[in-house]
Amino acid sequence: MSHHPPLPSPSQSEGSFTGPRMTVPRFQGAKVRGEKLAMATAYDFLMAKAFDESGVDCVLVGDSLGMVVQGRSSTLPVTIDQMIYHGEIVARACQRALVIVDLPFMSYQVNGDQAVANAGRILKETGAAAVKLEGGALQAETIRRIADADIPVMAHVGLRPQAMHKLGGLGRIQRNADVILADAKAAEEAGAFGIVLELIPSEIAELVTKSLRITTIGIGAGPHCDGQVLVGPDLLGITPGFSPRFLKRFAEIDSQIRSAARAYVQEVHAGQFPGPEHTHS
Repeated sequence: MSHHPPLPSPSQSEGSFTGPRMTVPRFQGAKVRGEKLAMATAYDFLMAKAFDESGVDCVLVGDSLGMVVQGRSSTLPVTIDQMIYHGEIVARACQRALVIVDLPFMSYQVNGDQAVANAGRILKETGAAAVKLEGGALQAETIRRIADADIPVMAHVGLRPQAMHKLGGLGRIQRNADVILADAKAAEEAGAFGIVLELIPSEIAELVTKSLRITTIGIGAGPHCDGQVLVGPDLLGITPGFSPRFLKRFAEIDSQIRSAARAYVQEVHAGQFPGPEHTHS
């Protein structure tokens, strides 16, 4: 059993979470303690700070930034330098949450030396605590090389966005239980400290979660995982038109942004802003 203290409760006076930083050992121990973990992606200082102070346990700097920040159709064009740029900003904002940065497409697939070098760059240049890569059995040796370099590494199985062309596109539910379980076990045996399960049936995610010692984080994988992850702009409602079954919008900020922007434009056009209260004399 873990001897770590329980995770802190929200501070009633400050309205934000306080307490010790989430570390890789604390992350691993949450499964033993039966504590669910909440992860969200962030790419900038303000959103990362808001998530951190709201009690998000893990902030993932995902290569999903290619789509939600850069407006691309996939994650494939994202570079290691872009991940480091955003990773450093997010890590600087987070005082409590565990910060994990994605290794983007072709930053770890060539060979183990490339993978270790790029994972090391991320930790050295961002201040993040861990990296994540997509893959299980096929990337087991790469996971082992990174873990052997004392770099915490998380795996990612099921639907893997970087393998979209091989898997037939984004959004395709992965139903081969044997492959998913074999990938997850291979990642665990290679030294991954946790694993993301994406777009798989709930019963398969439950089987995988019960079969592993390491923590599972689900997205579109049902309620039986050890934790959940959502893309930050998705859960906040800043990505209109994107409504997969697994997504719950906890706000509708896109409509508020548009309403505020329209009001600003109208007041400027009408000469109402700035008013006397906004003017220096």
